[in-house]
Amino acid sequence: MSDSRQKDPQFVFCDMCTGDNRKPAQKTCTKCEISMCVEHLQAHLTTPVLLQTHPLTEPMALCGTTKCPQHGKLLEYYCLDDMTCLCVSCAIEDQHRLHYMKTFSTAHKELMEELSAELQALLVKTDVESENLEKWEKSEREKLGRCSVRLIEAVTNLRDIALTSVKSSVSARMVSMKTSKSSMQAAQKEKDTFRFLQMYSQVHQDMEKAKVVNLRKGLEPGSDRDKLVEEITRGHEKIMEQADQFCYSLLTLVDPENHQDLTATSSDLIFVPQTLGAGISLSKDQRKVFYNDCLEQNSSHIFRLKSTQSVPNIQRWVISLSEDCDWTIGLCDKNYVKEFKDQDVYGLCCKEGNNLSVLTTSYNQCSSRGNSYMGQYSSRSVYFQQIHHPGKDVAKIMTRPQKVEVVWGFPNTLSFFSRIGQHQRIKIVTINISPNSYNLAPFVHFEGEKPQQGLNTYGVVQQQCPKQWKCSCGKVYTETNNGYYDGRQHYHKSSQATCSCGGLIAQRITKVFCELL
Repeated sequence: MSDSRQKDPQFVFCDMCTGDNRKPAQKTCTKCEISMCVEHLQAHLTTPVLLQTHPLTEPMALCGTTKCPQHGKLLEYYCLDDMTCLCVSCAIEDQHRLHYMKTFSTAHKELMEELSAELQALLVKTDVESENLEKWEKSEREKLGRCSVRLIEAVTNLRDIALTSVKSSVSARMVSMKTSKSSMQAAQKEKDTFRFLQMYSQVHQDMEKAKVVNLRKGLEPGSDRDKLVEEITRGHEKIMEQADQFCYSLLTLVDPENHQDLTATSSDLIFVPQTLGAGISLSKDQRKVFYNDCLEQNSSHIFRLKSTQSVPNIQRWVISLSEDCDWTIGLCDKNYVKEFKDQDVYGLCCKEGNNLSVLTTSYNQCSSRGNSYMGQYSSRSVYFQQIHHPGKDVAKIMTRPQKVEVVWGFPNTLSFFSRIGQHQRIKIVTINISPNSYNLAPFVHFEGEKPQQGLNTYGVVQQQCPKQWKCSCGKVYTETNNGYYDGRQHYHKSSQATCSCGGLIAQRITKVFCELL
């Protein structure tokens, strides 16, 4: 036997051979914990009891790895749920008894088949993705190239207009100077005293004009300059817009999670009221919710988001929200959408000023032993958790967002983003959805404005929330017990109460609570 084999730590020799003539091992018995050559392996291959009870593996160096560290028994089974090796005690006594288990040989065969299938799928995906990557790179280069070309063209066009206009103005002043120069030279050549004196007055005027000419002054004041300034201002706005588009295209390429174009919510999404009380109304297209001063204090209103398409695909929506009301947006059980009690709900809440919280549902697993239904979810709990964000974007995130983008990573995640401008978004939170929550629908919920507290004549705290009306001229009136007050003058309450402008005091102040963007 060669010395190189004996020195190779990867090479396994027969444990039953003696002396210097140890032969290479062909199999290892995990129960006997020995490796055997062809000659010494025959007993394990020909004895029925050994064939059935002694697992054989490829040659390997044994260092106590074949015994269960907890029970000290031979590892014979593989748990596919936890991906770990088990002994017989683990399989029938511990937490693995309800798991999916296989013998070593069966598990090895099935996992090898699965691995081969996954590898083949990965190879196909790699080929497809390589081709797609080339197409994507070409597409991105062309898109960024078009953005840069438009930007360069806009800058060049603005530069040419400015330079051409200034050059034309300077050329006109040069003509004036040349005219003055010719006049002065003609006067110098005049020998007749009388004629010289007669023409000197005009020569003097030309000379004074030449002195004040400034070739670097820009355009002369007037309508032409005003028009050019206006054109340059418009061009500047266009350049800045194209520069923004170019920069945000680069940001979207580098950081797509936080920089995406604000594409509109699908036009087939509408609001469907589940509770529609006094003071609440919808726009004709049902994409905007209004409320006015008739809205009851502390009232609760819920709207579902519904698709008008026969096969809905609600995975993303952008919504603007009022600063005057507390709100919750997210997903809840579509069968119990009229109230949040005893139902699945996941959402982002803005309550008590600018405090943001998440509303989530969790399921508790039955753990009593001997229960034939062990492992089934038996109870749920819904809880709030305030959001805390460390880092430089705290101020941006923790303030009440005016525009919220909701992304439903169907079926198990729900993400919320605060939209900042046209292109940028800041992630607020991502919620994990329980696999037991399968009948969910998008919703938005808001509560009426909180009444103000004040003291009555007896010093007792009472709720105050005066109603207001707005005239067509813009003047706002506050309702009192017997009339209306505009801050300076009191008007008696009647069906014909009129404003100082002559209009009827009857138009309610209506505000937008939320709108699908």
